[in-house]
Amino acid sequence: MTTATPREVALLRLVAQRVAGPPFPDAAAAVRGLLAVQGQDWPGAVTSVALRTADRSRAGVQAACEAGAVVRSWPMRGTLHLTPAEDLPWMLGLLGTRALAGAAKRRAVVGLTEDDLERSRGVAVAALSGGRRLGRRELLAVLAEAGCAVAGQQGYHTLWYLSQTSTLVLGPVEGGDQAFVLLDEWVPVPRRLDREEALAELALRYVTGHGPATVADLVRWAGTTVRDARAGLAAVRDRLTSVDVDGTEMLMDPATPERLAACRADAEGLHLLPGFDEVVLGYADRTCTVPPEHADRIVPGGNGVFRATVVTGGQAVGTWRWTGTGARRRVEAEPFTTFPDGVAGRVPELAAALP
Repeated sequence: MTTATPREVALLRLVAQRVAGPPFPDAAAAVRGLLAVQGQDWPGAVTSVALRTADRSRAGVQAACEAGAVVRSWPMRGTLHLTPAEDLPWMLGLLGTRALAGAAKRRAVVGLTEDDLERSRGVAVAALSGGRRLGRRELLAVLAEAGCAVAGQQGYHTLWYLSQTSTLVLGPVEGGDQAFVLLDEWVPVPRRLDREEALAELALRYVTGHGPATVADLVRWAGTTVRDARAGLAAVRDRLTSVDVDGTEMLMDPATPERLAACRADAEGLHLLPGFDEVVLGYADRTCTVPPEHADRIVPGGNGVFRATVVTGGQAVGTWRWTGTGARRRVEAEPFTTFPDGVAGRVPELAAALP
């Protein structure tokens, strides 16, 4: 086992995630390489994937969704993610039960019964069978017309539940967002893994796409148990390498250090990331990238809405956003303290170049 500093870990993670260094060839490969990409904010998720690809194209991400290579659903932690289409079914089978454990309580809060949800499932299947697709509003309107309970939060919970239980999935792009389709029709050839295989696949894909990372990082990211995370990592341990960071073991793809050595200047350079990017959200302990004293600047008040970040030298040094529209549209960047020399002047140029 070698040793590394937290700053080195931050740089290795940028390379593992292909924010720095050679990019993935296309959007499908990017999502496959990370296994899952945060998808709460659709425009930001498209940017996150596109900036990791060779052509840095939003159109490329949307094409991957239209082709059925990439889908969006709630595979883990009850949170929206982009995933490879063929991997979603086994992820739902492995990780969905934990998210569903609290569904009964949530149903009671929003005023739904199991019978309500099963009635909605039947209506949704009838409306979408044969390759039909409907946006969220359109699908909810169909459910409402059929007398299903979709008022207030009932509608969101119903779509979440039907997706979590492998009936619906967000796939093709319609009107700037993804439309719902039937999972069995949209993913006709899913990967089928038994539990042990799925735990190993989860661990290997997470670590190679995000490492250096710890057991705790995998537990937090996937919403799995410590026992399952350790079992998965043990099964693929011989395909990973370890590094000691202040007494903590972290695992990664053995090729990552070599890739960093070949593109260190790029990794240490200036990067703008959208909100909810995996570089920030992909770990239980974010302190390698986000100084703990400034964590609340990225997610003010712990409200769950993560701001876009300015990263240099592997560390977040501030946040940025677009303001205004049309000719008045401009970038505002806010440093945590003071931006390093040359950073502020480059932010507008880099923001304009983001996909």
